[in-house]
Amino acid sequence: MGARRIRREQRQFDMAQSRIRNGTEKKKERVRRQTRMVELIKKGRLPYTPSIMSWISAQLDKPTTRITQEDVDRLLGSLKA
Repeated sequence: MGARRIRREQRQFDMAQSRIRNGTEKKKERVRRQTRMVELIKKGRLPYTPSIMSWISAQLDKPTTRITQEDVDRLLGSLKA
């Protein structure tokens, strides 16, 4: 039983270190993705590609099928502020 505990603790430690390292990269990627998505949204109107709709859906916390152009316009307004 001691070996299992040691492996579990080592794995927990490694995972915590990984979260710290990868977390900073993910924060940078989220900013890059938001910038990219906002530019793509400004260029077009509904319906957007699935990847853009998925991002909008996550931002609005609303199913893709329920998103209207007014929702998108409000989202763009709130991201500028």
